[in-house]
Amino acid sequence: MKALLDAALSLAWLVFLGYWIWSARRVKRASRSETPWRQLAVYWLPLLVAVLLLGPGEWYEGSWLSERFVPKHMGIRAAAVALVWAGVALAIWSRHLLGSNWSSVVQLKQDHELIERGPYRWIRHPIYTGLLLAFLGNAIKVGDWRGLIALAIVFVSFWRKLRLEERWLGEQFGERYAAYKQRTRALIPGIL
Repeated sequence: MKALLDAALSLAWLVFLGYWIWSARRVKRASRSETPWRQLAVYWLPLLVAVLLLGPGEWYEGSWLSERFVPKHMGIRAAAVALVWAGVALAIWSRHLLGSNWSSVVQLKQDHELIERGPYRWIRHPIYTGLLLAFLGNAIKVGDWRGLIALAIVFVSFWRKLRLEERWLGEQFGERYAAYKQRTRALIPGIL
């Protein structure tokens, strides 16, 4: 059963990466983009650290990072893998709805559109919500404190990124974006 859950977890992330790469081939040209140094410092390096923290447990044996925060139990592992799949599904659905407006970094596109359908009716950044849910599932499956630290790193990175996105979208769409912000939350419907 453990091998099956490990395979299901890996498959979820492979599906995510495959869709991300495949769907990136048709995006609009950028009209405004954050600097490469900011992208590296605020987004790519923190994500790399988080992924490394979720690496093989042997890397962290004997340190406090390998201390467990959840017990080893197949039911917990199965629920964690289900969270990863739910997060990946939400991120892919949200990415699909953005279509050619999507970017892996903070950008405004030529003829940028404000998407307000699907999960965007309730949250402004459902891709981040989906990825955070997937990282939470991964952290629970790992079960060590390093997983929660990885989740916290990803959350801070996404929060900083979404604040810049929201500033630029506010400048681009003005009152329409202000009204959208009034009726939605950034990451968790009705809460955050």
